[in-house]
Amino acid sequence: MSKRCYYEVLQVTRTVEFEEIKRSYRKLAVKHHPDKNPGDPSAEERFRELAEAYDILGDQEKRATYDRYGHAAFQGGAAGGGTHDPFDLFREMFGASGGGGGIFDHFFGGGGGAQDGRGSDLRYDLRITLEEAFKGCEKEIELRKLHSCDDCEGSGAAKGAKVSTCSLCRGRGQVVASRGFFQVAQPCPQCHGAGKTIDKPCKKCRGEGRAEQTSRIKLNIPAGIDEGSRLRSSGAGEAGTRGGGNGDLYVVIHIAEHPIFSREGTDLFCKIPIPFAVAALGGEVEVPTLAGPVKMKIPAGTQGGSDFRVKSHGMPRLQSHAKGDLHVHLEVEVPTKLNAEQRKALETFAELCGEENTPIHRSFTERLKDLFA
Repeated sequence: MSKRCYYEVLQVTRTVEFEEIKRSYRKLAVKHHPDKNPGDPSAEERFRELAEAYDILGDQEKRATYDRYGHAAFQGGAAGGGTHDPFDLFREMFGASGGGGGIFDHFFGGGGGAQDGRGSDLRYDLRITLEEAFKGCEKEIELRKLHSCDDCEGSGAAKGAKVSTCSLCRGRGQVVASRGFFQVAQPCPQCHGAGKTIDKPCKKCRGEGRAEQTSRIKLNIPAGIDEGSRLRSSGAGEAGTRGGGNGDLYVVIHIAEHPIFSREGTDLFCKIPIPFAVAALGGEVEVPTLAGPVKMKIPAGTQGGSDFRVKSHGMPRLQSHAKGDLHVHLEVEVPTKLNAEQRKALETFAELCGEENTPIHRSFTERLKDLFA
């Protein structure tokens, strides 16, 4: 599939100055960030598209190459097009690399670095029923994770211990290692990124400031939540080292298959059988919904395979009082066993009908005549 024009993606003209490109990217990146659009599977794709466009148009040389040759100039990774991780680019733009634990610390590689000791973000996959997704519910989950150590209150130091600035990294928490032409910053091996050393580490956590234990966390599941939606619980991830901030917990929702209903967005779909006599004569049938059964009128002469819509009996829309629709597919049930009286009555009925009451069959017969004429 061909890519959209990068200027179109960033909603700017080709003659615009760099600062306008930067402002437009900042505005659109916030709007389309996946954490701002829970339940929208296309949000991350739009977010990545914005990052790719800014990676090119935000660089003077790349922009000039793009203006001359278009997307073809960067096919196969040429000129470094689209090499940035979109979430790293976002943090760089907004200065969010310090582990602040905000909404944009995305769990696909998000969170603070080793220098601030921020705890890791965690992911938990939660399965719920369609009924629970329809009504909304409260769930309690249990997981083992690293908590702030009770004995040392997260400091990593035993009582009376002396805390000193790390002599190797001089408190920065990082050291720079040379690898050929490159220099790579990595956590200090002496203080493990804390920037400080302790002469008497806590015995329980061995100076890390955290220990593993089981947690129970309550979650409110909103009505209308969809498959793959992510809920973020701020600060419910792992504790940081030596008093560093907690990571976040991201709960990914999975909805169990339902025996009656299937779902597309806010619309629900189901199949129901109706008796042959109701299809022919018309009447009312009871239709199941997630809020309880409702009555639906069937016109006389309804054919098998007909579809009906019951408005506002689908799934709730998130953060709205509106609901989708229920789509009902009718299957006309033909009797499988007939007694003598029933068979005779049906044969009489068939004789009385003739072709006048079978327009679909008559039309099919006419098409066959044309085919073999």
